[in-house]
Amino acid sequence: MMSRFFPRWKDTAETVIIGGGCVGVSLAYHLAKAGQKDVVLLEKSELTAGSTWHAAGLTTYYHPGINLKKVHYHSIKLYESLEAETGQAVGFHQPGSIRIASTPVRVDELKYQMARTHWHPTPQWLITPEKIKELFPLLNMDKVLAGLYNPGDGHIDPYSLTMALAAGARMYGAQIYNPALVSGLTPTSDGKWDVQTPYGTIRANRIVNATGFWAREVGQQIGFEHPTIPVHHQYVVTATVPEVKALKAELPVIRDLEGSYYLRQERDGLLFGPYEREEKMVLQDSWVRDGVPPGFGKELFESDLDRIMHHVEMAMEMVPVLKNADIINIVSGPITYTPDLLPMVGPHQGARSYWTAIGFGYGVIHAGGIGKFLSDWIVTGEPPYDLIECDPNRYGKWTTVPYMCAKARESYGFNNVVGYPKEERFAGRPTNRTSGVYELLKGKASMGFHAGWEQPHWFYKPGDNVGYKPSFRRTNWFGPVGRECKLVMEKVGVIDLTPFGKFMVKGKDSHKLLDRLFANTMPKVGLTNISHMLTPTGRVYAEVTITQLTPGEFLLITGSGSELHDLRWMEEEVVEGAYDVDISNVTEDIGVLGVAGPKARDVLQKLTQEDMSDASFKFLHCKPIQLGGVNLRAIRISYTGELGWELYIPHKDMAAVYQAIMAAGEDEGIDNFGTYAMSSLRLEKGFRGWGAEMNCDTNPLEAGLDYFIKLNKHADFIGKAALQEIKAKGLKRKLSYITMDTDDVDPEGNETIWLNGKVVGNTTSGAYSYTTQQSLAFAYLPVELCSVGQKVEVEMLGRKYPAMVVQEPLVLTEPTRTRLQKKSKA
Repeated sequence: MMSRFFPRWKDTAETVIIGGGCVGVSLAYHLAKAGQKDVVLLEKSELTAGSTWHAAGLTTYYHPGINLKKVHYHSIKLYESLEAETGQAVGFHQPGSIRIASTPVRVDELKYQMARTHWHPTPQWLITPEKIKELFPLLNMDKVLAGLYNPGDGHIDPYSLTMALAAGARMYGAQIYNPALVSGLTPTSDGKWDVQTPYGTIRANRIVNATGFWAREVGQQIGFEHPTIPVHHQYVVTATVPEVKALKAELPVIRDLEGSYYLRQERDGLLFGPYEREEKMVLQDSWVRDGVPPGFGKELFESDLDRIMHHVEMAMEMVPVLKNADIINIVSGPITYTPDLLPMVGPHQGARSYWTAIGFGYGVIHAGGIGKFLSDWIVTGEPPYDLIECDPNRYGKWTTVPYMCAKARESYGFNNVVGYPKEERFAGRPTNRTSGVYELLKGKASMGFHAGWEQPHWFYKPGDNVGYKPSFRRTNWFGPVGRECKLVMEKVGVIDLTPFGKFMVKGKDSHKLLDRLFANTMPKVGLTNISHMLTPTGRVYAEVTITQLTPGEFLLITGSGSELHDLRWMEEEVVEGAYDVDISNVTEDIGVLGVAGPKARDVLQKLTQEDMSDASFKFLHCKPIQLGGVNLRAIRISYTGELGWELYIPHKDMAAVYQAIMAAGEDEGIDNFGTYAMSSLRLEKGFRGWGAEMNCDTNPLEAGLDYFIKLNKHADFIGKAALQEIKAKGLKRKLSYITMDTDDVDPEGNETIWLNGKVVGNTTSGAYSYTTQQSLAFAYLPVELCSVGQKVEVEMLGRKYPAMVVQEPLVLTEPTRTRLQKKSKA
């Protein structure tokens, strides 16, 4: 059909993208370039309206995360070639950028980030004050200790960038309609969408919400309350500064981390933008309540110089020529924030064929890479690499408006705070997701935040230095965590594991569905196993503990951060294969306590008539039992690798069961332990963790998961053919187990590994082994460097520490020890 408004109007589309900012237009460009025939972008007013048109346009290779570095890298490489490809100028300046460290802790932070970057293609160097002065001669060097330099960084004109991407999208066959307001979204029975506009309805195979600060309103059309909120961001532009005009080369962008602002050259003047503290920054929360005012698109807010004067003064101290510069413009516009400052990218659980690309606080640098990432996912059916930190399904119903507002305030002010390992942020906590023992434990432990839940990281004792004391080195939790490991190894400990994602799968086709989804065989009734969902190309999408409770009824347990991520994948397969099953999310209905240690059996036996002996209650068996008068399910398993059970308890009974266990275990020396101890213990036992040793960047064979992958099982599980091919070709790298000689710093994961001055791999997770008194880590190395005894170096805080590949595990698991004891007696 032709519309009289748009001569090339389409009634149907493969993908309809809603929103014509730089992110939405980038996705249209990438999809069309990838060969998708019917790509339609709908923009309600004009391209760049919203946040794109007034952005400062900063571009940087740097990101403190891991795979978001890839997003930044892809963006910059695209922007470098876009003008030649489309014929449209993009106004891309690449004078480089410098992050300024003016305290010793900041220098540590830069070294920490270098260790996480050397194994990436990102160009990044730690530079001296002398080099900084050479690159930015207008800087006051009094406080400058070091800098992190990224050549190739700079800034781009957001309007020109978007127009070039639009030209490219049209060149490859995409249609861009504007003004074309989306007035309604109706799902069809076959998983498509009817997208209503004033000019007609488009039937789309999928829709992508890329609407910036209108994201909530578009989401509300289909029943979602996306946790995005506009914040006021200001930047200041000066008139010509003679000292700037006199320079022969453009100044690099600087980011004064202590001053919390960025500053760059703008023509012959300067432009700088601060991030105010929590108490001073402004949220446009009325838009959350009442919606974005009709017609708002290329408007700005009233500026407020007083609000940013503290930062202005710091910028004048660092760059003294600012003192005499005339301000010609103060831009104050809306940019969108999510609670954790990261965007929401990918397919959304709860609505078929609905994707999001929203919540971009840094849309310009993310646009190119995210457009490519999403396009690849849409075209191939799986993400090109792991980006779970940006999964839209990391949020849920617990993400309320008050929580979102509190976190957005905190995140804006946190833009330039020190990025410590094991970082915690406390605004908006606790949410309405608290376990049945939270009230009993909250004053006794340092709490961590996991998918809305509060979970103890470590517990306090009299004399401890308590509270959250982050550091790049060993800090106040180091001793107490050792105490908790000793507790579990010698006595008995209790841990709150409620944040696990939990699903019940039942129905006529339940076994058939799970056999298709998972690479392991399904456990028999009353048994439990570890299973993995793989992508079509054989990478690890999820690790799940599966128990068959009754014939055809399965309990699935996944990590807290994977709850809706895994549920969406499973639900999609249910629809694709037309399986007759019911999947229910019981995460909030069931509390979980782990009881672990050599005396765990003695304690639990006091509270139940069930025979808990090794002969009667074997490893990886599950039984319904009554414990302290409460009916629950017990699985003999422990992620500490010690004798232990996980107890799955109705939420309302959790506190009573916990108190009964603690009372029963008094003589055995029972106590609490937290997730830090569990992490150390699981590493000692050689247990892999999803999101570290395995994810969408790794296949299960290189991760050493062969035991759980049944290539000979009859069912054609997803990824089976790809794995057979990978196995036939042979592996190029493998997960290795390394110990290292350290001092007051331990590996966290993602550190660079060196050999003879060359980068050869990276760690995936690490910790201090209290049982064997040394640092250890898992690491990916080329297969030729995986032999036991191979020596390498691990980079941490600017030093390369000696390390060696060792036989795993350092400590045998309790079931293995028991089996060997029986064998030796026999």
